[in-house]
Amino acid sequence: MTTNQATGLALRRWRETAAQPDSLLIDGFHALKHTLRFGGEVRQVLTTDPAGLAELADRLAPDVAAAIAAAAVQVPAAALRELVPRPHPTGVAALAVRPDGAALLERLRALPRSAPVVVLDNPRNLGNIGAVVRLAAGFGATGVVTTGDVDPWHPGVVRAGAGLHYATAVARLTPDELPPGPLYVLDPEGADIRSVTLPDEALLVFGSERHGVSAELRARADALLAIPMRPQVSSFNLATSVGMGLFHWMSHTSSGLPG
Repeated sequence: MTTNQATGLALRRWRETAAQPDSLLIDGFHALKHTLRFGGEVRQVLTTDPAGLAELADRLAPDVAAAIAAAAVQVPAAALRELVPRPHPTGVAALAVRPDGAALLERLRALPRSAPVVVLDNPRNLGNIGAVVRLAAGFGATGVVTTGDVDPWHPGVVRAGAGLHYATAVARLTPDELPPGPLYVLDPEGADIRSVTLPDEALLVFGSERHGVSAELRARADALLAIPMRPQVSSFNLATSVGMGLFHWMSHTSSGLPG
């Protein structure tokens, strides 16, 4: 088989696989590394630079380097641009299986929990949502739930989250479908968060910088909590607020990070 034939076959397979309803674009080396490391099922990997990809994997992810090398197929940069509108600088893209929604909900709703669930109320910015997923994975949060019409598994969110969706549970729910647990809403009018010990089963609710948390969720809150902030500063970035909330929880829990 010639190089052109092999490329054509890889591209046809990609288009067919991408059309499957449970296929998810994994964009960039770090997203691919985390997808494999945390048990994601990868269907296809394309790269413009096999040698560079192998060097990255050997240096930064030796635990999954063999799996990456076995799956990677070389394609020209122009061909990758046809498939991925904005290819990652690492020159690699993959298609993985999006996890089953029912299984994610089971993980989120199971009690007792050893770590909070982060709730993002109607977030709009894909990069912010992805950054929160990275934080949740790093702190060992049970998961991230979003309300509203933005899919938290959008490829732009997965790219911003560096594939760490597979390291936690990420789902979009309505307010009535939220997992059980006490509801702590982060709100400028709330009590100083430093005065409260957050339980492991807490739901930590954050709104967007512009609109805050909806009146519906504020009314349902077990407590309103505020992160102290210098007067006349409008707000913290969403991901920054989530990071401070999770750090406060972790600093006062005996659960610790999962192994």
